[in-house]
Amino acid sequence: MPGWDKIAWNADEHRSEPRKSFYQFSMSASDLKVLSGIYRRDVTDRSYARDDLGIQRRHEKHRSAEIKKYVTSGYPWSDLSDTQRRSGRFADLRQPGWLPTAIVVNILVKGDRREDKEIADSDLVEVTDRSTSEALLHLPEGFNDRWRYKSIPPIEVIDGQHRLWAFDDSMSNDFQVPVVAFVDLDLSWQAYLFYTINIKPKRINPSLAFDLYPLLRAEQWLLRFEGPLIYRETRAQELVDLLWATRESPWYRRINMLGDPGYRELHVTQAAWVRSLMASFVKKWEGQRIQIGGLFGTKLNDKPALAWDLNAQAAFLVLVGTELQAAIENSNDDWANQLRDAPTASEVPGRDAAFFGRHNLLNQDQGIRIFLQVANDLFFVAGNDIEFNIPALEYHDHDVDDAHDVPRVHSCLAAFRADPIRGRARQLGIALASYDWRASSAPGLNADQQALKQGFRGSGGYRQMREDVLRHLSGCEGWVAIAAHSVLYRLGYEEVASVVR
Repeated sequence: MPGWDKIAWNADEHRSEPRKSFYQFSMSASDLKVLSGIYRRDVTDRSYARDDLGIQRRHEKHRSAEIKKYVTSGYPWSDLSDTQRRSGRFADLRQPGWLPTAIVVNILVKGDRREDKEIADSDLVEVTDRSTSEALLHLPEGFNDRWRYKSIPPIEVIDGQHRLWAFDDSMSNDFQVPVVAFVDLDLSWQAYLFYTINIKPKRINPSLAFDLYPLLRAEQWLLRFEGPLIYRETRAQELVDLLWATRESPWYRRINMLGDPGYRELHVTQAAWVRSLMASFVKKWEGQRIQIGGLFGTKLNDKPALAWDLNAQAAFLVLVGTELQAAIENSNDDWANQLRDAPTASEVPGRDAAFFGRHNLLNQDQGIRIFLQVANDLFFVAGNDIEFNIPALEYHDHDVDDAHDVPRVHSCLAAFRADPIRGRARQLGIALASYDWRASSAPGLNADQQALKQGFRGSGGYRQMREDVLRHLSGCEGWVAIAAHSVLYRLGYEEVASVVR
């Protein structure tokens, strides 16, 4: 198309100029399975999300099983339970099972590499144009149903893996599937196709797009027209859900998920948590005037982005929160003792009012926002000196939806606690616990303290409280103090930068 002349191709960003044609044909599902490989997004051995060049989501066997039922008997038969199907009462619900939507693939060419392996010459699938409307597809020599590739498969599936994997050995080998095939399509364009086919129509959980975004970050159309808001917001909501559902979390069952005013002891709503996470760990990570990005999606200074899935991210928040909780519960500072002695301390039986009490900013929107912002700030600026990619956090394919996998949060938390990063979290917790977290409503405040706390109210209060907490941390010890100075400099609160160690 003439418009291609206006596109900025860039091979270094996996955005090489594509070939002028793609191809449409049909092929037996069994043959296409033999020829295809699916590079699913995985954190195993990856150091940078952008370098994870898998486009597909993890294979969910139950989805392929459902498609198989659909192909054989149509919808709604495919949605019935085994008991309903055996009952005979729903036989009239059988319908044709059509799969008219093409499986989108990329055909590799000589020299292509995947997962540090190069395609063998004998494995190549080649396309020869015979005219402007006809081409020949040449399969590897000796290809049959027992053929196996020597190094890597010659065809990679961009979209349609669940449809393709629905055809197991129990089904007819004659079932033909429609195919749209690109040849030598660069990886960013594959991600672009996957996005426009699946995520733009919002047919899958947009949280997947949060993980896919680092590969698409060079796409200016995405940043300018839509931005990552939809999947940042979804990821923030899922993190809140895990913080509420994980028993080891300080906020286990202590987030007002529905914003119900009847839960008077739960002062921070899910919406407030989502907004706070979007202003901290999942904030926008690139753009003008952004000095500190969100830790969970950004490139860390000279390091790649974190190879953490959703559950590892939730576990890290639990780690930092539990270290702060423990430090406050061990604190004998005046502010903490006054909250414990307040008449309202009885409202949280069995819990430390210095952490859970009504008059504690950590039980209010402002405190949660600043806690998350400051924790994100310090770990971000110290990123070059912290080893975030812990081998025990590597994800292994389980037949579960990782969107709400509380057991995996527990295992990730155990990995964090066995790693030196826990020492960093503990030092931060101790430093934060030495800050006066009392709200302006707390009893025992003098006039100056109350005036300061009242200044934290309203939208402008976030900035003032963030600076106040950072200045307090800059007077502490170790990496926390150095990182706090660096954050103050980046935010324009100090004129001299500090070296983070």
